[in-house]
This record gives sequence, C-alpha cells and structure tokens, in this order.
Amino acid sequence: MLATASTTAKDAALAAAADLLVQHTPAILEANATDVDRAEASGTAATVVDRLRLTAARVEAMADGLRQVAALPDPVGEVVGGWTRPNGLLIEKVRVPLGVVAIIYENRPNVTSDAFGLCLKSGNAAFLRGSGAALASNLAVAAALREGLEKAGLPADALVLVDDVRHQAAVEFMRLREYIDCLIPRGGPSLIKAILENATVPYVIDGDGNCHVYVDESADLDQALDILVNAKTQRPSVCNAAESLVVHSSVAAQFLPRAAAALSGVDLVGDERSQQVVPSIAAATDDDYGKEFLDLRMSVAVVDSLDQAIAHVNRYGTGHTEAICTTDLAAAGRFTREVDAAAVVVNASTRFTDGEQFGFGAEIGISTQKLHARGPMGLRELTTVKYVIHGDGQVRA
Repeated sequence: MLATASTTAKDAALAAAADLLVQHTPAILEANATDVDRAEASGTAATVVDRLRLTAARVEAMADGLRQVAALPDPVGEVVGGWTRPNGLLIEKVRVPLGVVAIIYENRPNVTSDAFGLCLKSGNAAFLRGSGAALASNLAVAAALREGLEKAGLPADALVLVDDVRHQAAVEFMRLREYIDCLIPRGGPSLIKAILENATVPYVIDGDGNCHVYVDESADLDQALDILVNAKTQRPSVCNAAESLVVHSSVAAQFLPRAAAALSGVDLVGDERSQQVVPSIAAATDDDYGKEFLDLRMSVAVVDSLDQAIAHVNRYGTGHTEAICTTDLAAAGRFTREVDAAAVVVNASTRFTDGEQFGFGAEIGISTQKLHARGPMGLRELTTVKYVIHGDGQVRA
C-alpha cells in the first residue's frame, strides 16, 4: 500500500502527524519525564540524558522535520536514467521503495519521528525498535504518528514500534529476513557490534563519529578557532561533533594556547608535543585517539606535514566527517582526495554533516560504510531501483 500510495496521500499523513505531535506535546513530555527521571536515578551520563530529553521546542522541531520532508520531492517513480538500445528497446531506471525499513536505535525519541517521516515519504514501512530507556517516550511519539496515518487514510501499521526491549528480542529483530528489507542501526559501539555479530538481514551501518579538525600551516587561525569551538562544543553528544584536533607544528605554538583557552571545560588529552606547548593537556593513549567521546573531551596531536595529518586522520578516523582549515587550495585538494570519509569539509564545522543541513530533510542516519549509501541518508538513500523495459515485440535472437 505504501509503495503505491500517492505523493498527496503521503504528504497529508506527514502534515497530520506533525500537527498531532504538537497537539500531544503535554502527553509526550510527561512520558519523556518518566524516562529521564529513570535515567538520572540510575546515574546515566549527562550527555546520554541530553539525547534522551525532550522539550516543547524539540517536539516542535520533530514536527517541523516532518513538514520539511513533506515539502521535499517524492523520489518514488523518479526516472534516474533512460536509453534506447539499437534493437529499439527503451530501458528506464526507476526509483522504488526498499520495502520494510527497520531501525534499531538508542535513547533518541526524535529518531522515532525522523525515521517514520523519511520512510513514509519514500514509500517504505517503518519497523522501529528503540531502547528500553526511551520506551515511554517512543510509545507516546509513535501513538501520535500512527493517529496521523489513520487520519490521512493510510494504515497505522505503516509505523510499527516494537515494545519488547529485551536483548534477545533485539537479536530476533535483526534476523527477521522474511520481513525486513534493510536494517539501519543508530547507536554506539555496543549496538554496532551486536549488529555485526547477529544480524542476518541486509544492513547499513550508522557508525561512530571520531571526527577530526586539522589546522594546516596556512590556516586562518581566527577562523580555525571558531570552527574548532563550534565543532566540539555546540553539541558534544552527537556523532558529527569533533573528537580530535590535529595541528601543524608550524602553527602549534600560536594556535594551541588559544584553542585550550577557548575550549573552556573541555578535557584535552594529547601527545608530548602538544603538552610541551600547553602543559595542562593530559597524556593521551592510543585508545584516546581512536575514541568517539560524545562528551567534553578531545584528543590533540601535533604533526609536521600534511602527509602526517592525512595519515593520522585515516588511521584513527571512523569514516564519518573530517575537516581541514587551510588557505592553501592544493592542501585542501589533497585532503579531500586522500582522506577516507563519508564527508570531508574545508574551512567549516564538522557539525554540518547532517541531513537537514544538506537539504535532505530529517535524516535516517549517517552511513559510514561504502555500499548502497554513504553519508547522511535521506529519501533517495531509502530507495532502490528497478529497470523498466519497453518494447514493441522484440525477441532475443
């Protein structure tokens, strides 16, 4: 039903769901408060609680995300390419939905709404399994979304939320080959590890974000400082926040003291050369350089060349987003060509790797793998293609 639903029907359902999210804000926030109180009582880290917490503004943002998706072009039925063969056959490559898209995610009630919106617009059924920590919030959000579907005349089961939060249920979820066409995990290393070890359905990994900011020898240091502070502190608990700072040795003495002062409240750990410039920087371990902190903590390394910077980023990066600050076009070109990541940024914050910032509307995740989808996954990444061949009686010799 969803694969053949009209754009008008899908957009009407998105609009109705957005309105109902806002109407049901008091109930959603009441349910969320239960989850937040439980998390805080159990000693959950503040950054994790931040991802869990909803406010009226965040619910409104979820609703706006649905409206933005409704305003986007419908990818279903788009003719990606077409050509005529010498025998007269017309071959067209057409976008079609994946089918049932399953998302397993941790502690982010907004994912319930974002995933629903993108799946619906791209003609897919959304099969969702959130964490136990956010169960009350997810149920409240899903109830509003399902009501919106029914109001627009589409089946409520276009969104199914699994309320069994046992670990074994998650493993069973990952193995539903007869139902799931594509599985997208959104969570930390433990979730990704569980997917790699247990999933038997096709999946797209939404992986860690150990994102680097490299300050080149030719960087505008004032600009680089603004970029660094934004990338690290604007919202440290998300995957596109910078976790690692790499600085060219020729500007380290000028830049690192300023960076340490500007990154007030950020726990810096680094190599011996960075410690010589800023003694307050603690010693970093090899594990620190490869870690996604999701917190006010950052690793620092000093390098002698662009070659060393690229090597450091490729060794420790997770393939998410890497940034260079430079006024040297040749250095920027080499960095963008040679760094292996889903997104490479020149003279801007890593925080821009985001579906909405890219103009995709709310994203389903940010893929750090290379097959089918890479980077922010919007509507097109939730489709596949079929070939439609038109003839006038041709038979193969």
